[in-house]
This record gives sequence, C-alpha cells and structure tokens, in this order.
Amino acid sequence: MTADIKDRVADVLHALERATSARVREEMGPRFGIHADKAIGVQMAAMQAIAKPLYPDHALASALWETGWYEARMVASMVDDPALVSPEQMDAWRLDFDNWAIVDTVCAKLFDRVPHAFAKIDQWAALNDEFGRRAAFALLACRAIHRRGDDAEYRHGLALIEACATDERNFVKKAVNWALRAIGLKASPALQTAARETAARLAASTDRTARWNGKDAMRAFARADDRTSETSP
Repeated sequence: MTADIKDRVADVLHALERATSARVREEMGPRFGIHADKAIGVQMAAMQAIAKPLYPDHALASALWETGWYEARMVASMVDDPALVSPEQMDAWRLDFDNWAIVDTVCAKLFDRVPHAFAKIDQWAALNDEFGRRAAFALLACRAIHRRGDDAEYRHGLALIEACATDERNFVKKAVNWALRAIGLKASPALQTAARETAARLAASTDRTARWNGKDAMRAFARADDRTSETSP
C-alpha cells in the first residue's frame, strides 16, 4: 500500500469517526440484525456522502476493504470501479461477508455492475454458507431491479430460485424471495410471467419454506397488479 493510499484510507476512517452515532452503533444488532466485529456506527446517508466524491477509485476501495471495518467496507463498495473488479476479488470479498447489510450493499452498489455477475450468481447459489448463498440471490435481485442481463440468464436464475427455495435459513430465504419478486416485477413481460409461474409452483409445494416463498411472491405480484389497474384509464 502506497503512502498516498494510506493517507486516503486514514482520511476516510477519520470522516467515518466524525460521523459516528452511539445510537446507530447500539441499534445495529438488536434492531436491524447487523452484526459486525468491527463497527463504528454510521448512518447510510453519511457513508454515501463520504463515498460520493471519491468514486471511482479501485485502489482506495481495496485498501478500505482490507481495514475490516464495516463502514469502511460499505464505502469501499461505493467507490470501487466495477470495470476493474475481477472474479477473484468478488470471491475474496464474498468470503468476508458476515451480515446481510454488507452483502446487499456490495451487491447493489458494485457487484451488479460487474460483467461476470451472473457467473458468480451460479457459483454462489451452490454454496452452503448462509451469507454466501444470500449473496447469490441478492445479486440476482439487484440485477433484475436494474434490468441488467438477458432473458436466458434470468431463466437460469429462476431455476436456481426454485432449487434453493427450501432453504429455511432466514437470510437465504428472504434473498430467494427478493430475487423472485424482483424478476416478477422488474424483468421483461415474458420473464414476469415465468416468475409468476415459478411462484405458483412454490406456493403449491409440500415444503413449508418453499410454500412461503411462493405465496409471499404471489401476494407482491397481486398488489402490483392492483396498483396497475387502479391507475389504468
């Protein structure tokens, strides 16, 4: 790490420390289920404000990630250059995922813009650790929300959703559901139909978790349809 990067990392950490909130730090675990070994306690808006003028900076992002601080890693995901993110970096960062917030933020702010995202979705869905598998479906959801990728990739994603819909671990279950809803609401019309068919099959499953995933997604689709009908001439 160069002296310049060390100084810039120190500047970011000092900015985060100035933005710290005892209340945010105290509520991270009990209220929001965010558990991190090294956390300062900074609101998302403050982290975004710190990151905004720094983008893009791949070297700084890598150095911030290596500090191990939760907030520094959040900022890292916001300042990194997706064009420079390698598959190896994605795997290395994924190994460090230890709470749902860092998973979702990294996927939403960075990984969903990386060209090899769908390859990682496929690989990570096969993992057995909770946050690794969550990362697969959080990434799939973020790609669908931002409409990145072709229909064939999302059809494969729906197959992964159906295969993992019985995983009852909370952070996996919610990410699987998120991905199903995202495809059913944000993707192409053909994919929306396919997602709704997937949800219907899951809703009829004998497995409790799969059934919950299907029924919850179907309720989300019904609410969206109701809103559409209300606004139609």
